[in-house]
Amino acid sequence: MAISVDILDEIPTFAAPAGGCLTEEMVAGFHKAGVLVLRDFMPVAACRRLRQRATELVADFDPAEVRSVFSTTRQTQLDDSYFIDSGDKIRFFLEDDAFNEAGELRQAKEHCLNKMGHAMHDLDPVFDAFSRTPELAELARRVGFVDPVILQSMYIFKPPQIGGEVVCHQDSTYIYTEPESCIGFWFALEDATLENGCMHFIPGGHKLPLKKRNYRKADGKLVTDTLDDTPWPEDRKVAAEAPAGTLVIFDGRMPHLSAANRSAKSRHAYTLHVIDRQCDYPAENWLQRGDTLPLRGFE
Repeated sequence: MAISVDILDEIPTFAAPAGGCLTEEMVAGFHKAGVLVLRDFMPVAACRRLRQRATELVADFDPAEVRSVFSTTRQTQLDDSYFIDSGDKIRFFLEDDAFNEAGELRQAKEHCLNKMGHAMHDLDPVFDAFSRTPELAELARRVGFVDPVILQSMYIFKPPQIGGEVVCHQDSTYIYTEPESCIGFWFALEDATLENGCMHFIPGGHKLPLKKRNYRKADGKLVTDTLDDTPWPEDRKVAAEAPAGTLVIFDGRMPHLSAANRSAKSRHAYTLHVIDRQCDYPAENWLQRGDTLPLRGFE
């Protein structure tokens, strides 16, 4: 039986506050809608520098050695050890449509990648500097974190022509704690538009039940547990077009999605998933780290 929640028609959007000091109106908007858009949070120059560093890391990646594909539509990564063991590494994942019939990349490798993850923020100094600022620390405090730690980072390429669709999902499905504490910090590194596959959210949808527990380890493989199979109210989705430098923060239960990118423009973005250290992080969660890379916060 579907649960009735107050689905909103708009996403609260503001100019970024000085020092990350969210106003009471911003905090209330975030808790009511489950998502908050902050324009001009990051300098465009900082976004450009992160994109440059991503390009440098990609230059050292050889897709002939590792052909790991990430797809939310076909779930190709469920039995992929390269993906499963990436929680404390920097690894590269190709688009589902990256290869042609002859098994060759359809375009330059930097335009065939789905994402890079999942520990750039701890292993690369440029990503570390972008991910840890006093403004982000203050923002995390204002949305309710007691002891925030950055669990994972993802660089999303959303390449031109073949950028894959991301189906509607909740991040707490993947980043689960007890009690739930996951919040996503999504940075537009390039302009995200309807044309190149911007994010869509269902404002207020974070009050819906958690639909799935994904990537729970069982017998060495990853599986999905369905908790609630009622359909998403996708007819109520709202586009979150975002100029470069925009920060979007959203609750781990917030349903969100993005269309495929068939345009000639990429849509680079960077995401941090933050949890509260005071909450339990189950050992069965898919993303785990070795003892040599402890979790750190924003400081």
